Amino acid sequence: MGRVSRVTGVRALAAVVLVLLTACAPPPPEPTLTYWASNQGSSAEQDLEILRPELAKFTARTGIRVEVEVVSWADLLNRILGASTSGVGPDVVNLGNSWAASLQATGGFVTFDDALMRRLGGRDRFVASSMTSTGMPGRPPSSVPLYGLSYGLFYNKRMFAEAGITEPPRTWAEFVDVAARLTDPARDRWGLTLAGASYTENAHFAFIFGRQHGIHFVDERGHATFTSPQAVDAVQRYVDLMAGHRVVSTDDAETGTTSEAVSAFVNGRAAMLLAQNSARAAMRSGDLPDDAYGVVPMPVPDSLPPGGVPVRSHVAGTNVAVFEDSPRREDALRLVEFLTSAEEQRILSQAYGTLPVVEDAYDDPASRAPVDRTFAEVLAEDSEPMPMIPTESRFETTVGAAIRDLFARAATGNPVHREDVREALADAEQKMNGSGGPR
Repeated sequence: MGRVSRVTGVRALAAVVLVLLTACAPPPPEPTLTYWASNQGSSAEQDLEILRPELAKFTARTGIRVEVEVVSWADLLNRILGASTSGVGPDVVNLGNSWAASLQATGGFVTFDDALMRRLGGRDRFVASSMTSTGMPGRPPSSVPLYGLSYGLFYNKRMFAEAGITEPPRTWAEFVDVAARLTDPARDRWGLTLAGASYTENAHFAFIFGRQHGIHFVDERGHATFTSPQAVDAVQRYVDLMAGHRVVSTDDAETGTTSEAVSAFVNGRAAMLLAQNSARAAMRSGDLPDDAYGVVPMPVPDSLPPGGVPVRSHVAGTNVAVFEDSPRREDALRLVEFLTSAEEQRILSQAYGTLPVVEDAYDDPASRAPVDRTFAEVLAEDSEPMPMIPTESRFETTVGAAIRDLFARAATGNPVHREDVREALADAEQKMNGSGGPR
């Protein structure tokens, strides 16, 4: 009996110790998602100020914590490609929508099939033009729209009035003329500012001007035709803003981000800016009130070249995607649902100066302000998607870098002739076609 009692006592004591240890152990960690957010605002700090309260709201509703990192556009594509290759990356990521097909080709992202699209309210709930930039044609999307963007022409009302200019330019000829009237190099005042060292911005304008000249730089197979006369004309028209018309400061050859160009516009160093609607958030943080500037659609030539179309923007914007190998796929999809809800679309578009990408968010009167209508109409009616092909990102890097180098040439005082443009594009074409793409 004594032995049995002792054994029983030991077992009872062990049970008590186990209970005590369990009670003292830390609680299991809350589920945590990692989220790479693109730099949408004037700085990573501004992005975090906008995103953290919204993500805290998501955590309060779901119990799912989110660790967010804001990644600059200069680094984002390489970071995503590295994560796709290594399998070590976030659960959820933002991406430039022009990269959608290139990134889909890696096979690294969850496919938004019919069932998942129904979970988000259906394909028709999203703005139709934004859905054209979610992956390769004929395949289910591998990302969905998050922020809607298009290009427009911002102009400084005070500087226009001081120069006696009563109306913003509507055609390309008017635009160049107005820019010349507003340029005074002696005072370091310029008609226009641009991000000449940004390969993405350069590629976007090459695409837009290329469509106005009736050509595509890349065909549906990914084959580059950068040296056609129309392609050379398109790039020459853009580079001539600095090299020929001299309405852009040569310092802009080193401007690597749109935020830097916005700063020049906000500070009154330039009277006009061709930029996407997200530039408005940076203007507000730079203390430029909304009524200090106007916005009109990007001017196009009065008489388009044969085959040209009056494209004023590519279908711009930011998408959101879920990595295929995320161990928290269900939680990641819940975050995508949250970010694309009508409530969050209204909040985030107001904070960032972007456009909602879901139709039910347009019930908000704030989204019907004149400036928002201008950008929304351009996105819906005057935009075309960048080529949705696996090699699209190479198109951006090769053509964008060629234009960057042409701006650098102009900045040194060297002329940029048509043959210089053709040679730069020929080199880019060789890199594009010689790096694994079709010949």
